[in-house]
Amino acid sequence: MSEESNYSPKKTIQLGTLIMMIFTTIFGFGNTPIAFMQMGYASIIWYIFAAIFFFLPSGFMMAEYGSAFNEAKGGIYSWIDGAVGPKTAFIGTFMWLASWETWLVATASKIWIPLSVFISGSDKTQTWSFAGLNSNQVIGVLAVIWIILVTFFASKGIDWISKISSFGGTMMVAINILFFVLSIYILIASGFKTAEPVHGIHTFINSANPSFASPIAMISFVVYAIFAYAGMESMGGITDSMKNPKRDFPRGILISTLIIAVLYALSIFLWGVSANWNHIFNSGNVNLGNIVYVMMDNLGQTFGHQLGMNASTAATMGQWFARFAGLDMFIVYTGSFFVLIYSPLKSFVMGTPKDFWPEHVTKLNKAGMPSNAMWYQAIFVNIIIIAVAFGGSTAQAFYNILTLMGNVSTALPYLFLVGAYPFFNLNKNIEKPYLFFKNKTFMWTVSIVSFVVLTLSVIFTCVQPIIDHQWNDAIWTIAGPIVFTVIAVVLYRRYERKHNKKLV
Repeated sequence: MSEESNYSPKKTIQLGTLIMMIFTTIFGFGNTPIAFMQMGYASIIWYIFAAIFFFLPSGFMMAEYGSAFNEAKGGIYSWIDGAVGPKTAFIGTFMWLASWETWLVATASKIWIPLSVFISGSDKTQTWSFAGLNSNQVIGVLAVIWIILVTFFASKGIDWISKISSFGGTMMVAINILFFVLSIYILIASGFKTAEPVHGIHTFINSANPSFASPIAMISFVVYAIFAYAGMESMGGITDSMKNPKRDFPRGILISTLIIAVLYALSIFLWGVSANWNHIFNSGNVNLGNIVYVMMDNLGQTFGHQLGMNASTAATMGQWFARFAGLDMFIVYTGSFFVLIYSPLKSFVMGTPKDFWPEHVTKLNKAGMPSNAMWYQAIFVNIIIIAVAFGGSTAQAFYNILTLMGNVSTALPYLFLVGAYPFFNLNKNIEKPYLFFKNKTFMWTVSIVSFVVLTLSVIFTCVQPIIDHQWNDAIWTIAGPIVFTVIAVVLYRRYERKHNKKLV
């Protein structure tokens, strides 16, 4: 008997831990200053729109999937397979995994920016050098070491993952509490006057940024708002490690949905308490990479001025706020890494038919982790990291292509999940301990609306570079899901032929 068949995962994850893991994986503190940078107060309404028409309904659907397939080790693969069949599940999950592999490559390099801010007070990664290596090569080496370390500790079991993720969630809570308390203090101390003035309701409708004033640009921002809520499905791979998944998984998703949606909307508004849009973003040295630390620096300086500090002391306080944000974001990234280096891979490898992979790929170690598959993933990701870091401009172009290919592929699995949901809901052969959409008319309405919103987000993600005449970006953005679909179909047909030969 194989090691896998003897293993029963430890039921260690409770409701509080699950909520913290969801919060760490989905809520991005950095999303709100970016939203404020892109559209000012007008971004609030689009975040609420995305929560109502994507995050909330998909959260209910994930809760139903998770409670019905609570013992399934395959996460979203098992969900889609149970609803519409294995081939569709394989294609959808393969694209989902491909987008997360791209995330691992990108974030393994990006994670050093907040650490640099913590050490130096600002991003100095482009000045790093060591033993004749330039900055990109140094970051590449660090990224490789990072992937190896995270894979090593994550392969030790779900206890490691939940502890690191929970700590990341705690740090996310800490920086949010600091941000909320100081912003509210500044608001009260200033006589309820915001640095970014409110001129009636149109302030919350019209973008402060001219680049996002057109209808097409606004819709492209909706795409970003939807993606800010992405990641809930990655929790599907941990249901078999929960003490009471039928009760706690849906509760955890619903509680997290409410908390995250409210915090996103409120956070965007509170950034305007300390930051004037024109003052911050017309300085010419602010970009999407450093916006979090610039805004936290500004928050610290504004707080210092409210306390009566002189300009020099307030500037020092601002720098320490940026340092704290750097440390906090580094820990938060770490928490997300421990979840995402394991859960998407497990959902794919453990969910697909056992004879699809060689036996050693699906074999679980003593901690119940697919460690062999995790190390294969580490090798694959590190090869790409090294190629990008040491390959010069050609490699950088290759990395940009990978990123563009992953953009739409990130959204498409949600189309599979939402599209498969009505079939799941109507299938009486599937036991559903938890069912939110009991009224069939309501179920079809919500499913169709969510599917249309997602479809439009995918279409406009592809159309935007065409409108901007960025033809190369447009080609690779559209090519991404096509290439991944073709690879998935070829792999699945290969499995079918191999499986059919065994049956003969």
